[in-house]
Amino acid sequence: MPKRTDLKSIMIVGAGPIVIGQACEFDYSGTQAVKALKDEGYRVILVNSNPATIMTDPEFADATYVEPITPEMVAKILEAERPDAILPTMGGQTALNTCLTLDRDGTLERLGIEMIGARADVIDKAEDRLQFREAMDKIGLESPRSMQVNNREDAETALDLVRLPAIIRPSFTLGGQGGGIAYNREEFFEIVMGGINASPVNEVLVEESVLGWKEYEMEVVRDRMDNCIIICSIENIDPMGVHTGDSITVAPALTLTDKEYQIMRDASIACLREIGVETGGSNVQFAINPRNGRMVVIEMNPRVSRSSALASKATGFPIAKIAAKLAVGYTLDELTNEITGTTPASFEPTIDYVVTKMPRFTFEKFPGTEASLTTSMKSVGEVMSIGRTFAESLQKAYRSMETGLTGLNEVTILGAHTGQGIDEDAVFAALGQPVPERLLNIAQAFRLGISAHDIQRVTHFDPWFLAQISAIIQTEGHVCDSGLPENFDGMMRLKRMGFSDARLAELSGKTEAEVVALREKLQLHPVFKRIDTCAAEFPSQTPYMYSAYEGESSLPGECEAEPSEREKVIILGGGPNRIGQGIEFDYCCVHAVFALEEAGYETIMVNCNPETVSTDYDTSDRLYFEPLTAEDVIEICKLEQSKGILKGVIVQFGGQTPLKLAPALEAAGIPILGTAPDAIDLAEDRERFQALLKDLDLRQPENAIATSAEEALAAAEVLGFPILIRPSYVLGGRAMELVQEMDALTRYINEAVRVSGTSPVLLDRYLQDAIEVDVDSLCDHDGNVYVAGIMEHIEEAGIHSGDSACSLPPYSLSDGVLDEIRRQTEVLARALDVLGLMNVQYAVKDDEVYLIEVNPRASRTVPFVAKATGIAIAKVAARLMAGELIGDFDLPASNLPAKHIAVKESVFPFARFPGVDTILGPEMKSTGEVMGLDRDFGHAFAKSQVGSGTIVPVDGTVFISVRERDKDSMVPLSRQLVKMGFDIVATSGTARHLAANDIPVETVNKVLEGRPHIVDAMQNGDIQLVFNTTEGVTSIADSYSLRRTALNQRIPYYTTVAGARAAVASIDAMRSGALEVAPLQSYF
Repeated sequence: MPKRTDLKSIMIVGAGPIVIGQACEFDYSGTQAVKALKDEGYRVILVNSNPATIMTDPEFADATYVEPITPEMVAKILEAERPDAILPTMGGQTALNTCLTLDRDGTLERLGIEMIGARADVIDKAEDRLQFREAMDKIGLESPRSMQVNNREDAETALDLVRLPAIIRPSFTLGGQGGGIAYNREEFFEIVMGGINASPVNEVLVEESVLGWKEYEMEVVRDRMDNCIIICSIENIDPMGVHTGDSITVAPALTLTDKEYQIMRDASIACLREIGVETGGSNVQFAINPRNGRMVVIEMNPRVSRSSALASKATGFPIAKIAAKLAVGYTLDELTNEITGTTPASFEPTIDYVVTKMPRFTFEKFPGTEASLTTSMKSVGEVMSIGRTFAESLQKAYRSMETGLTGLNEVTILGAHTGQGIDEDAVFAALGQPVPERLLNIAQAFRLGISAHDIQRVTHFDPWFLAQISAIIQTEGHVCDSGLPENFDGMMRLKRMGFSDARLAELSGKTEAEVVALREKLQLHPVFKRIDTCAAEFPSQTPYMYSAYEGESSLPGECEAEPSEREKVIILGGGPNRIGQGIEFDYCCVHAVFALEEAGYETIMVNCNPETVSTDYDTSDRLYFEPLTAEDVIEICKLEQSKGILKGVIVQFGGQTPLKLAPALEAAGIPILGTAPDAIDLAEDRERFQALLKDLDLRQPENAIATSAEEALAAAEVLGFPILIRPSYVLGGRAMELVQEMDALTRYINEAVRVSGTSPVLLDRYLQDAIEVDVDSLCDHDGNVYVAGIMEHIEEAGIHSGDSACSLPPYSLSDGVLDEIRRQTEVLARALDVLGLMNVQYAVKDDEVYLIEVNPRASRTVPFVAKATGIAIAKVAARLMAGELIGDFDLPASNLPAKHIAVKESVFPFARFPGVDTILGPEMKSTGEVMGLDRDFGHAFAKSQVGSGTIVPVDGTVFISVRERDKDSMVPLSRQLVKMGFDIVATSGTARHLAANDIPVETVNKVLEGRPHIVDAMQNGDIQLVFNTTEGVTSIADSYSLRRTALNQRIPYYTTVAGARAAVASIDAMRSGALEVAPLQSYF
């Protein structure tokens, strides 16, 4: 059935900002869908509020709306564009919920727009827990006993039916948000009521516990002629009870018999047919009781999902691209499998390797939260690894994580070692906790002599996986006792199990260099295999590869890499997403690929993140899905050097991950493109950098470097408080803190970091109330500098730049200050011999410009600058690295007045971490960002707030409580709010100050002053907006409940004066007229 010709234009709804449960896999799927529909000749309209995505590049869709994804804003775009159809299945839960609302409120029918890919009734049937259970009952598939609950009374009834423990699953939420496992009555009612609040339809499903059961997923694709194929089976190594996004998973499923697999396959297809998914990809989740084989269906996603991205990368089958084409009428047998180039898409993928997905957590960013895994997702990223065996795949995954692991490293189990031997109860207590390091705890338990039977009894992990881990630990023990084998076959056996050179060095007491030398002497290297979707039944036309160790001394393994004779560039990706290093760096890597392909180079991508556009098989000319470690990357570089010319490796675009590899690559004789690693080190090394600034006559805040606790305390005496303190060489403000007093500094040194000569800490005098400024610039090999974007932070200096909202162009800085910032940026770029991108952060206080830090590499602001200015600066930077000059590009003057304002706002995961304070500081906590784009600052800021999920009110009551030095700043803002019709309530100190300035204000109690207090008023719905600034340990602790209540009650809150000022400007803008929409292309 050929494509539909009655459709001419199609809107694709994106996923918005990166949040836990909805990450950059939807940039990957959306980009695939846009390209697929454009290739078919359709006019494509895209809406997505996330500027850090490839899909929002203006050259992809015909009309790109970087606007908030809300039903109201999307309706305005539909009014303006009048597409024939809307595709809701590429943007995660956000897109699905938005399109459902537009269908229910009649917008789609009124405008004559068809929903393709999934009908509204199909989405409802899959997402509504009760409808889904009834559908499964109808076709004889069992579901866990459950009851739909909308209130406390229903919850009582459900508890009698289901009993404890119970699983609570909110309807229409993302990543299990609001859900959990209840073990007692108090927990049960707390989670149920929280889940009802989190659900957009105020509904949860209370379900019988299937804790400890085995969990599986099937990724299924169906077309309108009822052709169904299973793309991939996925098995969770973790038993039920841990959200699948937080589970370590493998593909294909490894512990099912063929009969069990076929039963599950048939059930998946039956599920799709009954729900009514006519076209595209769906994900069906099952649980199996290991005691009796009872199988139940847990849920299905009638859309491209996180697992779809994993299944696509695991098999090479482009689910999103195929789903988009099926949505416009094609059938699977009419589409070609682009990996083989010969088989149809209806050919069910088969894989002859093992894929492991491992989640990445950042609990350390949220002190006070328990690092415990439940049915509510908490991971912020993931890696994928590929090996010929489970052991090889698992160990590659661990070394891909960038958490300091080289394999199944030893961990400490508290209380395990006593004077009399091993305390098994302490070991069992650790094994019983679902924590991020649970597999490492299992490995450690084997080292301590605990039996596989006892480990299985406590953890419920399948015995097969435990046997595999046990085999790795036994092999480790042999290496510890006997050292490394000196022969080829003995070393091959170790490498085939996935042992890295670094891990073998740790186990054998050698250095990594000695292990590498032994491998070189034995001529032992990995071979590279191709992902081909068909287990080598047909030749693969696509160079999508992974490494493996196979063969023996008498019969070497077959390498399928086939490097070309072309001149080539290798781009190193960013590895797993995490707070501080996210999608923005993948954006830069992809732009480097695009730019260098245009310049005629062969592009080679190395990365291990399955969610990204960079790891799509058709982004670069060649793709290696490998860990970003020195061992793995050097092997790839040497292979590619064996034919053709390797012009160099780009390490500047993937964040800190590839930068850390630069010394090892240089030592191996591999050329590096762009700024020299020594210049990057100069910018990071405090003492060398200070000497450079002295030569350049540039100012910094007073600072010091300390290599011991005593030095740090002495430096603080000289600098005076407040002080910003951090370890050297960090990204995302890791372990950075603003300390106000000596006691806090002592605590930091004793608890947060280990200070030493090799790990110094940096102390800066904190510039109070300074304006922070971010600058992105370009520099070529002749020293020509182009200042691409100057961004003024809305929060003052001291809030991490990744968490602060910012405006481009600046909205309050004078021309003189901007000229000085440009001058200093140019001087720095030349002095550091920057080649490519450079990011500089300044603080402006009393019109004096102070330098905070310089990063001669890509920064997280690059995509925002590109979208705000219309200049793809990462592409230009890549071409500069390859030898071109700034003058070769038609770049506009950087000081031209702007015709529009762009505001970047950050998005935070606080709702997923109960007990965490929402106050911002120098350590980064945001997971993603949105952009507001409009003709003036007020409207742009308002859009940024709506896009990030904050609905700023246009009337109601504002609560104000600010520290002493902010009280004067609140007077004009309060006056403006009163003029707009708002009522003001404030705590006693702030209220007195406002009243003294003739502002009508009502006084309310602080929490510690007795009830009724401000938190009561917030919970009663009496407060619509909060301005709260505070400092000092005691004050911050006292006002914690206020900020947490604002979060839970969804009340907009601002914790800086600058943020409050911007909020008032946005309220004024919204009251003067509704927010309007315009495509990105219309701004340039």
